Amino acid sequence: MPQTLTKTSKDIVKEAMAIVPAISAEEALSLIGSPDHIFVDLRDGSEQANTGIIAGAVASSRGMMEFHIDPESPAHKPEFNQEKTYVFYCASGGRSALAAKVAMEMGLSPVVNMSGGVSAWTKAGGALE
Repeated sequence: MPQTLTKTSKDIVKEAMAIVPAISAEEALSLIGSPDHIFVDLRDGSEQANTGIIAGAVASSRGMMEFHIDPESPAHKPEFNQEKTYVFYCASGGRSALAAKVAMEMGLSPVVNMSGGVSAWTKAGGALE
């Protein structure tokens, strides 16, 4: 007998997007070099290697993010232990919204999701390295 899901992936992404504050790629462009913001790339390593990442961004794949945030984890990244605004992004904005929701539940704050992800970033003229 097949599984009967009570929520689809679209449902949970929509819920996350309703909870997590969002900024546009154009707004995010103005934050490059800001000492008060850290960009976090939630795509997996192969995606990052294929297209590049936003200059200065922390690479934290969606599968490892919780461990990178947690200061008690051996995989903790100290970039997540700062009084800054975290700008999460992925390829199109869905995974980063889910990740940002979990990060907020863990107590990371403030966190925003870059709407449209890397696709919107490059369309707005943003560079990747």
